[in-house]
Amino acid sequence: MIRFLIILAGVVAAPTAALAQGFDPGLFQTPVDGSVASWIIRTFGLLTILSIAPGILIMVTSFPRFIIAFAILRSGMGLQSTPANMILVSLALFMTFYVMAPTFDRAWNEGINPLLENQITEQEALSRISDPFRDFMLINTRPKDLNLFVDLADERGQATETEGVVDLRVLIPAFMISEIRRGFEIGFLVVLPFLVIDLVVATITMSMGMMMLPPTAISLPFKILFFVLIDGWNLLVGSLVRSFT
Repeated sequence: MIRFLIILAGVVAAPTAALAQGFDPGLFQTPVDGSVASWIIRTFGLLTILSIAPGILIMVTSFPRFIIAFAILRSGMGLQSTPANMILVSLALFMTFYVMAPTFDRAWNEGINPLLENQITEQEALSRISDPFRDFMLINTRPKDLNLFVDLADERGQATETEGVVDLRVLIPAFMISEIRRGFEIGFLVVLPFLVIDLVVATITMSMGMMMLPPTAISLPFKILFFVLIDGWNLLVGSLVRSFT
């Protein structure tokens, strides 16, 4: 996990380092030459990058598909707070580590490690760190979604490729909507059996004249029992991991 955090920090810090060609050790020192405005802007920019980094980096991994499927599962079972959000997010994070391990290892070996050993420049490290994530996103992005953002970029006169490589400004949003779509597709398949159980229980209670008894109060134990008997967590997590190429 430490390597993962270093890689994420490298992905975020590399663009800034590539532009500045090195980190200024006096960044947080108040300037004495009167350029206070410049110092404030640089500090604010760095803090902004660090604050939005977790959200950006999560969205270029397999995390969205996992967390969407888990959230729909909990909703379909009729459980409001079990498993807790902390458990679902932690499970999604560790499954993301598992799926993204080859990508993280490649980014570490080809980008972060040579940069730490001063074998390559910051600009070259940026390219080597981002290439594994770009390849992962390209494989798991629908061509239709990618073409959508390519067409939108062309309409605005924006570049979609740099030296024959798809620009991340086009690839990342296409990957995000592809992952959200797949998460909802998997969630629909997961919630469908629970919907059938709810319909059966509601029909039985209505036919017995139990109008005041909520059908969900009766169907909840059956849904939990059904999910446990089919070893639902094993099937769901296994299917999610196998859905990535």
